[in-house]
Formats: sequence, structure tokens, C-alpha cells
Amino acid sequence: MGRETVNSICATLPGAEVSDPWGGGHDAWKIGGKMFASIGAVTQGVSVKTDSVETATMLIEMGVGTKAPYFHRSWVQLDWDMEPDELRQRLTQSYRLVRSALPKKTQAGLPEFSED
Repeated sequence: MGRETVNSICATLPGAEVSDPWGGGHDAWKIGGKMFASIGAVTQGVSVKTDSVETATMLIEMGVGTKAPYFHRSWVQLDWDMEPDELRQRLTQSYRLVRSALPKKTQAGLPEFSED
């Protein structure tokens, strides 16, 4: 896995957009203007949102990832060596969490999302 793999997965999520808000080669994936995944300019991994600090702590303790630098404790940084299916699941979960927290009016203006 690498930047290209993460970007190709995120690009398939309806309404997802990428930007470099801090400059210098960061990839920040957003839905409705809210970030759900971030790849640092030099960091070897992708940061994603989890549903809680407890979930992030559990994933860190299990060795799935590490604390995501500069993010809230409910975020975790996943390493590049993660299995592609698990990576897709974690990125999609982060996307779903962020999308579901958007205002209803914003959600209504987004392309349909089905988790089939």
C-alpha cells in the first residue's frame, strides 16, 4: 500500500475531494468540506477518523496503527503495510462517520452512497 493506493480508494467514494490545505504535498480527503483521511507529506501512512477515542486506543494497542500526529485522539494513523481490504474498510468507515455527521442539508446535496 502507498499514497497511490489510498488515493485510488478515496477517489471511489461518492463526493470525496482531495486538496493540499497545508501545502508541501499533503493529501487531505474530504466529504462536504470535512476531512476523513489525510496523508502527510513525509509520513508513511494515512490518518483516519474512528468512532471514538476508545476505538482509536484499541487499534493502537492491537498494533493496527499509531496515534495520528496533529489530530484528535479519535484519529489513528495506519501504516502502509496494511492489507488492502482492511485499508479499504477503515477508509470507508472514516468516510461514513464524517459524512453522517454533516448537516442534513449538506448530506442531501451529496451523491448517493451505498455500502453494498
